[in-house]
Amino acid sequence: MKLRTAAFQQLTKVHVAAFRLTGGRVGGQIRGARVLLLHHRGRRSGAERVSPLLYLPDGDRIVVIGSKGGSHTHPAWFLNLREMEKTEVELAGERRWVSVRVADDDERAALWPRVVQIWPDYATYQTRTDRQIPLVLLEGA
Repeated sequence: MKLRTAAFQQLTKVHVAAFRLTGGRVGGQIRGARVLLLHHRGRRSGAERVSPLLYLPDGDRIVVIGSKGGSHTHPAWFLNLREMEKTEVELAGERRWVSVRVADDDERAALWPRVVQIWPDYATYQTRTDRQIPLVLLEGA
């Protein structure tokens, strides 16, 4: 398990570096879905972290999806964000501050079909777990 985690961490570092070096031309999309870099602070360690995530643009806000591939636990970045009121994101060629909040049930119901449209695997991920995959709304701060 440690080897898998170490390999994933290395892949993430390469993805972040390529994204930044090219202004998002490399690493800014996966299978047509847009990717951003999410900044967050470890809730226990306090360490600064950056996670590349798929996102759904929704007007002036951004929606990120806490799927973790359908795992029974939330992704660490989601747990970290729940402790934060605002954070920073990097989009292709742009860096901005955003406020953070989890979508309520009505918002999630409205957004979920659009999320599945940009990445159909999310529907499969939801069937793998009993937890409701959260949607996090990032809005201009």
